[in-house]
Amino acid sequence: RAFRQTFIIGKLYHVRWLMTIVDCHCHAGKGDLMTHPANTDAPLGAYLRRARVAGIHKTILFPAFHTDYAQANRELARIVARAPNRLIGFAFIHASRDTGRILQMIRIAVTRWRFRGIKVHGFESMPNREICEAARRFRLPILIDVGGQTQVTEMFACQYPDVNFIIPHLGSFAGDWKAHQQVVDQLVRLPNVYADTSSVRHFDYIVQAVKRAGAHKILFGSDGPWLHPGNELHKIRLLGLPPEKEALILGQNVLRLIRHARVGQKVGRENSDAIPRDTFHIHKTDRHPKSLHAPARVDWRDLAVGR
Repeated sequence: RAFRQTFIIGKLYHVRWLMTIVDCHCHAGKGDLMTHPANTDAPLGAYLRRARVAGIHKTILFPAFHTDYAQANRELARIVARAPNRLIGFAFIHASRDTGRILQMIRIAVTRWRFRGIKVHGFESMPNREICEAARRFRLPILIDVGGQTQVTEMFACQYPDVNFIIPHLGSFAGDWKAHQQVVDQLVRLPNVYADTSSVRHFDYIVQAVKRAGAHKILFGSDGPWLHPGNELHKIRLLGLPPEKEALILGQNVLRLIRHARVGQKVGRENSDAIPRDTFHIHKTDRHPKSLHAPARVDWRDLAVGR
């Protein structure tokens, strides 16, 4: 009887995990340039209400454009700390401006604030070796907006086959069909390249990406708070996929990519090649912004089950 109860609980837990919906692409916090919505303010209030209504359980956040990403990441950590069971942070890095301090920025973001990925925008600078080495050391995916320059994906993806790269907007927020087509080809050829569906207007390229590369290479994203997460989610529903493939796109894929992040671990040169076990626990104090500098420990189940 005890075995049967354990089996049933395990099956229910697995079903809940399959049903978890994760938005892998949302901005949050204030920028300091104030020349465009993306570098001025990314308020989350309306987005969170819309995401809740749409049935989205978790959201990956990165800062708005900023001239100091150390400061912007710190502010994002405070936002994430208010709802750690719902929000997941990615550290924004400027490859040129942050050169020389990138590893330290990533170390703080991962060990103190439980961030699980890196965001780079090609409009500012493309990822360099310092970023890719840090991602490798902390086992983080890099979400890199190539801004239509999809040819550069061939460079970093081939140089770092053990680092996973997520190309948002299927390569082009502007809707460049040539960029979409090249990213689809890269998804087929490069095992460490993934793409998100945020803001993609040419629906047939999403269809083609799923058909040719497989549902396991596609991630649902909204590009919130400026785009409605419900609308972006509906695009995935319209694909008409079997439940298990839809579940991959809606959450399982991104959860798989971020689950091995060395959250809470002090990774130094002496143990940078050690393979960690992601078996941490959440402290109650981690729910409050004052805990940002406390040892960050996470139970993976809090990321894998929508609450």
